[in-house]
Amino acid sequence: MLSMHVDDDKDWKASDCTVTEPSTIRRAISAASIGNVAEWYDFGVYAFFEPTIQKVFFSNLSHTMGEIATFGLFAVAFLIRPLGGMFFGPLADRIGRNKVLAATMILMAVGTFAIGCIPSQESIGIAAPLLLLVARLVQGFSTGGEYGSAMTFIAEYAPDRRRGYLGSWLEFGTFTGYLLGAIVVTLAGAALTEEQLLDWGWRLPFFLALPLGLVGVYMRSQLAETPAFAALEQEAEDREKQARAGQTARDILVLWPYVLVCMGLALAWNVPNYMLTSYMPTYVTQTLPMMQQTGGLSPTASQVLQLVVMLLALLSIPFIGRLSDRFGRKPFVLIGSIGLVVLALPMILLIRSQSETAVFLGLLIMGLLLICFSATMPSTLPALFPTNVRASGLSISFNVSVSLFAGTTSVVVGSLVAYTGDLNWPAYYLMIAGVIGVVSILVIREPNGTSMWGSPPAAASEQEAHELVQSYDQNQDMGTLDDALRGPVPAPAA
Repeated sequence: MLSMHVDDDKDWKASDCTVTEPSTIRRAISAASIGNVAEWYDFGVYAFFEPTIQKVFFSNLSHTMGEIATFGLFAVAFLIRPLGGMFFGPLADRIGRNKVLAATMILMAVGTFAIGCIPSQESIGIAAPLLLLVARLVQGFSTGGEYGSAMTFIAEYAPDRRRGYLGSWLEFGTFTGYLLGAIVVTLAGAALTEEQLLDWGWRLPFFLALPLGLVGVYMRSQLAETPAFAALEQEAEDREKQARAGQTARDILVLWPYVLVCMGLALAWNVPNYMLTSYMPTYVTQTLPMMQQTGGLSPTASQVLQLVVMLLALLSIPFIGRLSDRFGRKPFVLIGSIGLVVLALPMILLIRSQSETAVFLGLLIMGLLLICFSATMPSTLPALFPTNVRASGLSISFNVSVSLFAGTTSVVVGSLVAYTGDLNWPAYYLMIAGVIGVVSILVIREPNGTSMWGSPPAAASEQEAHELVQSYDQNQDMGTLDDALRGPVPAPAA
């Protein structure tokens, strides 16, 4: 079993603990989460506007080829995410998390706003989808540095005993952004005619990304003035000297078992994530009616069902995050992973029935399984890496996994369904992700309630600091940071 290498064998004193005021923690959570709101606002708009985007940028292609091309442009942003992670992750370890988060926020807002400025294919021909490709690449590059740095940022601010709950608010921002995008698209579709949408209406939701980004940059710049982040910046200056000496790349290579586990957990988390948020809207309103020769659900009915499911998931995330601080992360990740294996086919069969009630139940099951990951992963994945390479290791591992296996869910599953004619491919894909999730979570130790690897215990009060030191004194069977970076990394064991 992989040890999380918490430094429990050190002779911690209460004075060594990091004590952060609750008000500072709340500001940190808000500043980090706003980036996810902006990022997933774009994904919500793109996913729900897929039929409209297809008509605007691929009007000369058949329906099937246009759908694949539109999903391909959605997926291409994920192909560049590892490059963003490789650039921004080490940068966050060198100059501090907050500066990187501000930069990625600006890039994401500019990329999304630029999409709304692109002329249609009828106006400028092939240049239109090419410009859309460039904008998506900018978004993908920024996202590659955004999410890993945001997870690191929150995890390092959070007290050890509340890291699950506070980390879950990062995903609360994710679902909020997606819901916001979906609501804007739904309102635009209800208020405008088809001609108005195709002419200019589809641009408006993308224009809203710019003010969202400005709000996020402001919040993050304000947080940089707090004493807590000043301490983190000082630590970052120390880590920069190590990074310049080539330590970062070597340390990440030494930690290859944790890189693989991080990739496996990211895959199990994000395949149902993108299946629900990016593929299901098109699967329900276009793929099923066309291949089953039925009327299917109207786009409005599908959007309403999706919004209700996402709202229920949104409200459940902090609750599950709080429970994970009490019962641990692993039980919830196992529930989500095993649920994908067992329930994937039933949920897809429910969705295939095209009954509004059955479709809602199928989407709801998928959403509830998703939040088992969404509520626990932001506090689980950062614990896999030590402080000096946490943003680097997390950003690279997470983005490589999402790029290769999760972010491409829509285009891969859509292509498999079109090629084979088998409408159950979404279920097969979810089942594979579930198996990988089970294996990945079983090879690590429970991270709940322990200090971050390479960092002193973190508490919300002086009293809690004394309690943490006493509890760590009773648990001295785990490796140290030096064991991990200078000695061999333990291999997975049953």
